[in-house]
Amino acid sequence: MVDNCLLKERILVINPGATSTKFAVYDGETLLIKRTVEHFAADTSPFVKLLDQYEYRLRIILEQLAVEKIDLSTFNAVAARGGILKPLKGGTYEITQEMVNDLREAKRGEHASNLGAVMAYGLAEFLKIPSYIVDPVSVDEMEPVARISGLPDLPRISLSHALNTKAVARKVAKQLGKKYEEMNLIVAHLGTGISVTPHKLGRMIDVNNPKEEGPLSPDRCGGLPVGQFLRLAFSGTYTFDELKEILNHKGGMYAYLGTADIRKAFSMAAHGNEEASLVLEALSYQVAKEIGGMAAVLSGQVECIILTGGIAHSEPIVNAIKSRVQFIAPVIVIPGEEELEALAFGTLRVIRGEEEAQMYSV
Repeated sequence: MVDNCLLKERILVINPGATSTKFAVYDGETLLIKRTVEHFAADTSPFVKLLDQYEYRLRIILEQLAVEKIDLSTFNAVAARGGILKPLKGGTYEITQEMVNDLREAKRGEHASNLGAVMAYGLAEFLKIPSYIVDPVSVDEMEPVARISGLPDLPRISLSHALNTKAVARKVAKQLGKKYEEMNLIVAHLGTGISVTPHKLGRMIDVNNPKEEGPLSPDRCGGLPVGQFLRLAFSGTYTFDELKEILNHKGGMYAYLGTADIRKAFSMAAHGNEEASLVLEALSYQVAKEIGGMAAVLSGQVECIILTGGIAHSEPIVNAIKSRVQFIAPVIVIPGEEELEALAFGTLRVIRGEEEAQMYSV
């Protein structure tokens, strides 16, 4: 049972994913509960669109809170992972009806994270408390020169793991006795998608869009040879939808080895599969190469390099990347993702008056 004493900093945090919903309750910086609810195909198949799962997922959270005997009236705010919104500078945003409308219409793409703000806003409106998102995937602080792609019709777009990236950057800055806004650093988020971002005095001034650029990842292609890809696209072998599926879900390591599981890939390599060894080496090679490019963006003025995300749990991958980039700056490893904590702490900064909530406008 959780103590239900009324505090001014009790926050419900919601982070929906494709096949699960994570949520947590914080009293200030203290984590009270954290849960992950898996969603099986049989449960979600009746819903045509992701947003149709709104009531189903919210009901599960409310049932779990009831089991924990947490009174909804004790919450002071609801925080949620931001979805694919228009380009925004980093920070904490109050969820508004305009934001919810954008996410419901999926104007810029459909993604499970779009559910977060919609769920938070609906519950917060009922409880008459504020709701927030923090550093959504569409955070865009890129310099104008970084947007140039080589073709005016195809500007480079900022989409990344901004929430975890900025959270670990703030954490490392604090560990080093500095403010995030005072540092130059590079953060490589190593997950299902891989994004590498140079941070200059608190701004992510460039990034590889992990759906289209940068290193190969467990199931994404990353950057591809454009000419060869054009020939493949017009060969008649694949439809548009099939190629899109390959790019985002069946490319990268999966395309070579038939698995997106790093552990299985290492097992294959350990049993003599030379292609598995080569692909794993290529993953760390390409990440290191991207980090080197981002060091050039910062003119070599890099105080530290941070490796984070699920793959940062893999010591062989981490060591392989370190061996190629530690000449640039010290490497700090913070494995996993801290998105629930990042959402809570971003909301806390607003509650405590340390940061002003920004407003979303269409």
